[in-house]
Amino acid sequence: MVNIQLKIVTRENWEEAIKLQVSKKQNLFVPPVAVSLAKIYIKPDGDNVEYIPFAIYDKEVMVGFIMHAFDRSTVDMYWINGFMIDEKYQRKGHGKAALSEMIRWITNHFSQCKEIRLTVHKENIAAKNLYKNYGFIDLGHVYEGEQVYRLLV
Repeated sequence: MVNIQLKIVTRENWEEAIKLQVSKKQNLFVPPVAVSLAKIYIKPDGDNVEYIPFAIYDKEVMVGFIMHAFDRSTVDMYWINGFMIDEKYQRKGHGKAALSEMIRWITNHFSQCKEIRLTVHKENIAAKNLYKNYGFIDLGHVYEGEQVYRLLV
């Protein structure tokens, strides 16, 4: 039984977070954690977008990473980015539990949020199935080479 907690990446745990890795064949599906963390400083999506990086823990063990990017002045610009479970912890329910926890976190912190979006690589079948099981639907358009999915909340 997994016991997932999302904890913000800080100066205390960032070095552990950047060591998280997916399998070689999954590398094209998700950026390294260091790239996601760099976005917080660089703000590639514009100055109005804020980022909150989370380490995913199962009890006291860091098993993955997920980031929330959002524009609090909107109802539909609430994104899940850089979501990954370390290769050693995949296929154990961590992804499902972490996605559920991230959705709950977003909706609890942003009452104005009406939809959550994410992108997924067209070949990442496991992730597509996970997202569809949670009610995400493919919007039929592509952003930076990836399919855009959304969940109405």
